[in-house]
Amino acid sequence: MSAVSLVVPFHFFRCHSVTTRLRSVAARTMSSQSSQRVFQLRQDPLTGNSEWIVIEENDQTGVPETGLLARTSYLDMLNDSCRNRAFRLAIEKTITEPCHVLDIGAGTGLLSMMAARAMGEEDSKGMVTACESYLPMVKLMRKVLHKNGMAKNINLINKRSDELKVGEDLASQAHVLVSEILDSELLGEGLIPSLQHAHDMLLVDNPKTVPYRATTYCQLVESTFLCNMHDLQNNEAKKPDGVCLVPPGLESLFGIKSEQYAMHVDAIEKEIKLLSEPIKIFEFDFWKRPESDGEIGVDIEAITEGRIHAIISWWVLQLDSEGTIFYSTAPRWIDSNSDTGFRDWCDHWKQCVWYTPGAGVSISKGEKIHLHATHTCTNILYNLKTTQSLTREMTQSPLSTGDLHLTLPPERVAVYGDSIYRQSMIEATRKAVQGKSHPHCLVIDDSLLLPLMALHISNTSRVISLSPGLQENAARYLEAIADSNGYSKDRFKYFREGKAKLTEAYPNEIDLLIGEPYYYGLESGLPWQNLRFWKDRTLLDSVLSKDAVVMPYKGVLRGCAMFLPDFWKSRCCLGSVEGFDHALVNTTLGGCGDLPSGKDSPCLPFFIWQCGETKKLSKEFTVMEFDFSKPITGPCFGEVQVEFIKPGVCHGIALWMDWVMDEKNSTVISTGPDERYWKQGVKLLTKPVTVRVEGSSSIKIQASLDPSSNGELIITHILS
Repeated sequence: MSAVSLVVPFHFFRCHSVTTRLRSVAARTMSSQSSQRVFQLRQDPLTGNSEWIVIEENDQTGVPETGLLARTSYLDMLNDSCRNRAFRLAIEKTITEPCHVLDIGAGTGLLSMMAARAMGEEDSKGMVTACESYLPMVKLMRKVLHKNGMAKNINLINKRSDELKVGEDLASQAHVLVSEILDSELLGEGLIPSLQHAHDMLLVDNPKTVPYRATTYCQLVESTFLCNMHDLQNNEAKKPDGVCLVPPGLESLFGIKSEQYAMHVDAIEKEIKLLSEPIKIFEFDFWKRPESDGEIGVDIEAITEGRIHAIISWWVLQLDSEGTIFYSTAPRWIDSNSDTGFRDWCDHWKQCVWYTPGAGVSISKGEKIHLHATHTCTNILYNLKTTQSLTREMTQSPLSTGDLHLTLPPERVAVYGDSIYRQSMIEATRKAVQGKSHPHCLVIDDSLLLPLMALHISNTSRVISLSPGLQENAARYLEAIADSNGYSKDRFKYFREGKAKLTEAYPNEIDLLIGEPYYYGLESGLPWQNLRFWKDRTLLDSVLSKDAVVMPYKGVLRGCAMFLPDFWKSRCCLGSVEGFDHALVNTTLGGCGDLPSGKDSPCLPFFIWQCGETKKLSKEFTVMEFDFSKPITGPCFGEVQVEFIKPGVCHGIALWMDWVMDEKNSTVISTGPDERYWKQGVKLLTKPVTVRVEGSSSIKIQASLDPSSNGELIITHILS
């Protein structure tokens, strides 16, 4: 199970350099005088069940358990040469004499080693205190320091920075702060509270800092693609299928989270119309104590007419006090001749998107619009006001639903508003119901669309929904929506008692067992984790009638050989990073290329279309199939030889699931690279393969699934 496990410190905001890189799963840490231990949360992808695994540390030189960090973005960050060089130059410029340096969120220790080297490694008057709260990373950093002969120069402390005390952990207050605790939005990893505590308790007055300052910028844009990722109400109003997930008057029940959404906007540059010049919003000075909250109002003049569907934001770091060293996360269309210039593709920092409510705000060329921006300790928020009207606010529901507001990821909102997807689902559901006079339907996943479609297609149908991820929120939402759509309450039920009670309550009574499949919370995982549908279908076999229909009918693991130079570069094995040997971290951090014999890189969940430059080099192929019409009976295996159709360099294999909805294969839902609302799995090769079509190197893909063990799909490849 470790191949799919993720770990994150339970301290959500001050875990430094790991929080947002590992948000999908949590772990807790505790310490005692005799040992330290990490409680790692591991999840079986087929059952959804979780268990806490204890990781002990009694050996101060131990290496972290392989796999714990392989799906983080540490490797991507360390491969970001622009970032590394900027920090090195700024540290060398700032630290010109022996002093006390504090590194918050030390990671592998790169910044700490830069600081120690800048002071002179043998100078006993200088010292570096490095704090890192995440125990597996602490263990790895110790190995890196030892490998580079820097262990005696740096005092590594396994604590959060707000747990440090001068006189206990630090001999004295630090003169210089070096730190990189930034996410794509800037503030999400706890930058503000960390700086506040450091300035209050850990730093001298007027300290030097690297970085020196961060400035956030934003730009108003029009983009149908971005609009589709949040405006379900207007999208489905154009659909003729008769099903309303957001009926008039119930807009407040459904939406996306009110926060900025990180994505690679360069990938949709041709689908974006710029409506304003870039606007400077907030400045955060690292060298002084920041305020917890702030606000600013800016009048923005439109450079062309259009409809404001979103606000795209980014930030620029000024790393030195003189303003000569910069790093930017700006999109490519920002002037390349600026101080920051272009950077390589990387995934640890992206741009952010703030979606304007509803269908957006119409604006004319030359018209001014007022942008009101606020920030908390962890977020930056926006609101727009034109000269005529305030951005549309959510309509209050006339029903008594309390504070219910069901939130889904933007991609799921876009899927539910997609014409082709909805038409495919309604046709598949209609075929499944066909011939059943009073169908009794069970929806076993977190679909919000299928319960309503089953009620809509057959006037005599009865529907039960489990919604294992959304749970009570889904129950309240579906009950309100079913009533709004005119379906009587006796036809729909949310089953709150769980699967075990369901088998007792409805033995042999279910005529139709269905799912999309979609499980809330697995959006950031690998696409085959939705094979949980098959496991749930197996557990509920006793509720099915003799002629019951299961939809989807089967799942198909598909793949394609890919040219992925940017993605490869961001995940390739490390050697020297700004003069410091990092080769020993490669296996632990999931590197590709130059791995020891018997080692392999993990499958990683990514949107292929956001992975920089990409190209398909082979036909799409089938690796293995999963028959949902029958319960799981044992291990499954698949194997395929890749057939190349284009010359180039193959860096890896894109893998995804196709869901075949019916026995005749007439309706297939693909989640492949051409479908931008689903993540694919990326299996990078042990080394790139040059493809000449004729006489090319051969790649064989093998897959296996053993549901009796940990439920993980194992993907391997063989080069010849």
